Amino acid sequence: MDGIVVVDKSAGMTSHDVVDAARRLFATTRVGHTGTLDPDATGVLVLCIGQATRLASYLSAVQKHYVAEVIFGVETDTQDLSGRVVAERNASFLTRETVEALLPRFRGTIQQIPPMVSAVHYRGQRLYELARKGIVVERSPRTVQIEHLAVVAFQTGTHPIATIEVTCSTGTYIRTLAADLGTAAQTGGCMRSLRRLRAGRPGCAFTIENAHTLDALRAYAVAGRLAQVVLPLTAAVSDWPQVRLNEAQVRRVQHGQHLRLSELKPGSVQNWPPDSPEAPVALLGPGEALCAVAQFRDDRLFPVRVLRTAE
Repeated sequence: MDGIVVVDKSAGMTSHDVVDAARRLFATTRVGHTGTLDPDATGVLVLCIGQATRLASYLSAVQKHYVAEVIFGVETDTQDLSGRVVAERNASFLTRETVEALLPRFRGTIQQIPPMVSAVHYRGQRLYELARKGIVVERSPRTVQIEHLAVVAFQTGTHPIATIEVTCSTGTYIRTLAADLGTAAQTGGCMRSLRRLRAGRPGCAFTIENAHTLDALRAYAVAGRLAQVVLPLTAAVSDWPQVRLNEAQVRRVQHGQHLRLSELKPGSVQNWPPDSPEAPVALLGPGEALCAVAQFRDDRLFPVRVLRTAE
């Protein structure tokens, strides 16, 4: 079985726990995810099954959309409420308007310092491995993109809570955004909760509305209807530049040969041209089957990932 499954991850599970459960349900070891969610976080976790694992690196790089709660006046060593409180103060003077006035400085291209509880590598170890040993090291800032940031609810109190919506690039740490908002408010702050609502551009299939809990997947499996929840490979490339090939062209691509754009039939390209020479291009064979991922340069399509086409 090859395709994509969108899971609504529950709190208390790691992303790897979900992958392990899916491996048992789909009876295959070829399962991977396209973007880690922390154990306390919930929401969209995109799983790649079978051949779809060859697309995982492309899907990991997509835009993400979250709703998160930021609690002000509380700082922890993990930047969320799972950690040890290191500072606490009365932040009751904060208002929704005060917090909203801080948001423009966090929109657009910004710099973030990865948290110590992240999976970033440092001298052969992941930061979270060092954090478990009580080791804190200096981290270099990273550039991320915040495309949308808004307060959608606000709860007053000694430790006010702002519910925010965030649309951001891959690699953005929402817990760090929460802590940085607390610093900007001069109260300190951390992330109280996080839920991913979408992994991809608006209109993609990887949304919370299309997600299934693990319990629901188990029920489908018992009923023998597990295939119904698997999205086709083409769901992963719906917003990519696409090229439709005939059978002879598919065979050439499967042998690693490039194609010239001038060889293609008029109207065989869609969402064209690619944004850059590095942008992936979906090559579709007869029946709309995804047969390869290519890159376009010098008026030619070069296959970089060839997939087995369905019979």
